[in-house]
Formats: sequence, structure tokens, C-alpha cells
Amino acid sequence: MELFEQIRREYEHGVGTIKGVARKFGVHRRMVREAIANAVPPTRKAAPREKPKLGPAAAIIDEILQADRRAPRKQRHTARRIWARLRQEMPAVGLAESTVRQYVRKRKRELGLGGGEIFIPQSYRWGQEAQVDWYEAWAELGGEQQKLHVFCMRSMAGGGSFHRAYPHASQQAFLEAHELAFQHFGGVFRLLRFDNLKSAVQKILRGHQREETQRFIAFRSHCGFQSEFCTPGRGNEKGGVEEEGGYFRRNHLVPLPAARDLEHLNELLVASCKEEEQRTIAGREQTIGAAMTIEREHLQPLPAESFDLAAVSFPKVNGSGCAPVLTNFYSAPLPPGTRVEAKAHAAYVEIWHDGKCVARHERCFGRQQKRLQLEHYLDALSKKPGALAGSMPLEQCRAQGRWPESFDHFWAKLEQRHGQQEGTRDMVDVLLLGRDHGFERLRAVLEQALDMGVSDVAAIRYLLEVERLEKRVPAEALDVGWLKQYERPQPTLQEYDSLLAVPFPEVIQ
Repeated sequence: MELFEQIRREYEHGVGTIKGVARKFGVHRRMVREAIANAVPPTRKAAPREKPKLGPAAAIIDEILQADRRAPRKQRHTARRIWARLRQEMPAVGLAESTVRQYVRKRKRELGLGGGEIFIPQSYRWGQEAQVDWYEAWAELGGEQQKLHVFCMRSMAGGGSFHRAYPHASQQAFLEAHELAFQHFGGVFRLLRFDNLKSAVQKILRGHQREETQRFIAFRSHCGFQSEFCTPGRGNEKGGVEEEGGYFRRNHLVPLPAARDLEHLNELLVASCKEEEQRTIAGREQTIGAAMTIEREHLQPLPAESFDLAAVSFPKVNGSGCAPVLTNFYSAPLPPGTRVEAKAHAAYVEIWHDGKCVARHERCFGRQQKRLQLEHYLDALSKKPGALAGSMPLEQCRAQGRWPESFDHFWAKLEQRHGQQEGTRDMVDVLLLGRDHGFERLRAVLEQALDMGVSDVAAIRYLLEVERLEKRVPAEALDVGWLKQYERPQPTLQEYDSLLAVPFPEVIQ
């Protein structure tokens, strides 16, 4: 800019010729003409530069972006996540995060992805507000990919969060997750902001008015918080939890987490929440954990008693020995026509009768499905032993891994010795013993009996009870000498014998 100014001044007040100005300043005459035409220098064309570090990683980044096309939409890599993976997988390259961001931004622009929305920053008081939402995620449970619904509650002042996965976003899971979240934060927030979830909202009215479900109203009254619901289709009204769900999924659920079961996965999620407490949110001075400690003092206290989260119904046991609960059927060891109390929790269903829990099943979220336990049908099978081999309870017992091979081997020996009908009847009697002593204990005894070559119900009964008989502690001898003070002489009949010598008076007719 200064050179152009000197050229223009020299041309107007000095030499006065293009050739003379170019010779004086040692520049090309083309530059002199450009300076005379415009006081602002033209934009220089940037020559393409080689990228020796990005070159080896570009193919990997392209491969990741192509693989993300097949991944769930909300579990795709961000530029930062790609950079973090490159640091781990290619530490020798040493790429800067800005370089990766520029390349990923360029590639996404070429793929037609982009756009954004402006959000207005908000300020929050300690313990005032938390936002709640569900988001979907995939995980490997027991080696199989499953789609899960993850509950998320985020503190708006402290920035802490709580995440918990469920197979289905039912109302019982919704309320249970609230209780666990309040325990995680150490208190209850004064205001919770929600979407228009079916677990909480029964009908959307004008404006922000909602007709809420009875269970949610009771739970809100029990915990003592207020609720607000967003405008339909406007998730930005609870942008904090929306951003939290996406951040947590990208940083802790990519790649897909592997766990033994759902309980193990939730333990990993809690560990990830604890790990996040060491992070400092941009623009804040303290870590999330330090902010949660401050906010805990401003929260409302936890309820003194827990809330009954179960959905209660009172069905009748049908002819198949099942009680209909919601949209499925669960077996119960009760006669048909018996009225029971069914309690549907987030992960299991209980059948109660006369104040006792008579059956407990893992909850099914399908429709018109049956959940049967073989021990509930043993009394009926003792009268109909022929129905055991092809029964659905036996099939489900095998599928659950609760029917070991030793049961089949012992069953075959009974049929070989007593015939199919009587052998199956004896097998039912053996299973009845397992219901009393425990099926794990029965499995060990049957394996012991097979090693001994024994195939008799009485022998199995003896082997189940022999351990208890051997462990019986003999009673200690007691000194009863002190009881002699209560001894009395034996009564005699001599006085009655003297009456026999007296003649009876004659009876007057």
C-alpha cells in the first residue's frame, strides 16, 4: 500500500513518466500502471502449496467421511474427532487440528453439507434450570448391535450431565432416569425444560399450555420441581441438552461402545460422565466438576421417600397361565381366572398376589409376545407330562441358557429306563425338586448322578438333601437335674379298690 502511494505521488509530482517511475523504484511498468489506475493494490493470486503432512492422511479422512455415510446420522465423526483419531493412529504425521478442520470443512462443502442457525446465549443461576431430552444411539451388547434410547439431563449453570441408556423410552424409564439423575447431581433443580414427550404430555394446547399425564404430575409434585415445554419443532429452546447429547455421542459413543449387557453399558456411561467433570467449558473459569460442587449447595433436597415408578394394573390369569400386561403376556404360577396385581417397571415386570411377588420377568417391548418361565408350569406338566417336550416354556428356557445339556442326558436315561411317558413324568418330578432347591443346585446334582450312573428320582432327592443332612449340627446334651424339684409321686388306686368290697344297695324297681 505504501509503495503504491509513492508511485502515484512520483508520477503526479515527480518524474511524470511510467518508464522513469519504474526505473526509480525498481518495479515493472505494469505495477506502475496498476498504481496509477487504482490506489488499492489488486489481490494477489495465491499459488497452490504442497501439503506434505496432509497428503498421507487425506485418504484416511476421505475414507472416514465415506464410512460415516453408512453410520447413524448423529454418530458421525466431527473434524475434532477425526483429528483425535489421527493423533492416535498416525502419531508420526503430526497434523495440526486447524489443518484437519480446513480439509474436513472443504470436503463437507463439496458433499453439500453446511448451513447453520444463530442461537442467543443465555445466562442461568445456580440450581435454577436443567434440560431433559432423549437421543438415540447404537451399541454392541454381547457382540450384537442394538439401538438404544439414551436419557440425558444437563445442568445449565454448572454444565454437568447425566446419561443413561434404555431399550425403550417408556414412561417408567423416563421417571426412573429422573430419580437417578437427581441422585447424580445431589439434589433437585427448580425448573426442568422438556420436549413434548408422550411420557409427560398428553395433549398440546395453545401456547405453552399442556395437558400432562397423571403419573408425571404426581412425580413432579413428589420431587418438587416445575416443568416447561418447548414449542413443537423448536429444539433450540433447549439447545443446551441438544448440544450435550450430540457432544457426548460423538466423543464417548464413537466408535460404537462394546459392553456385556445394558447394565455394563450404563456403568461405562457413568464413568464417562465422571470423566467429563475434568473438562473446562470454553468461557468458564472452573471445571465442570468444580461447578457441580458449587451448584449442589443451591439445589433443592432430594425427596425423603422414593416414588413408586411402576405402572400398576390388575389383570386376570388366562387359560395359558399368563397375565396380560400392557401389550404382552407374562406367566404366573396361579390358577386361571385369578386376579393379580401387575407392576410394570422400566426393565422388568412383577406379578403380585396376596401381598407376595409370585413372578418376575424381563420386560418385553413388543406386541402380543409371551414371556414364560418353565417352573410356573411344572404343576400342570405333572398331570400332562406329554406336553413338556414341545412346550413353549421349555423352548424359551433353552433360548435363555437355563436348560443345560445335563438335563437332556438325564431325561434320556429316564425315558430309556421307564419309557417315554413315565420317564417324562419322572423328569417333571425332578424339575419340581429343582424349584424347591434351586435349579443351579439341581444342575450340579444331575451332573453328579450322571457320573455315578444313577437315573432315579429318589436318588436325586437324596443327593439334594444329603448335604443338608450332613451339615446338621447335633444337639448338645442338657443337664435336666434341676427338673427334679417338679417331680410328684405317682397316683395310686387303693382307695378306689376299697370301694369294691362294699355291696351295692338294691335297686328299687
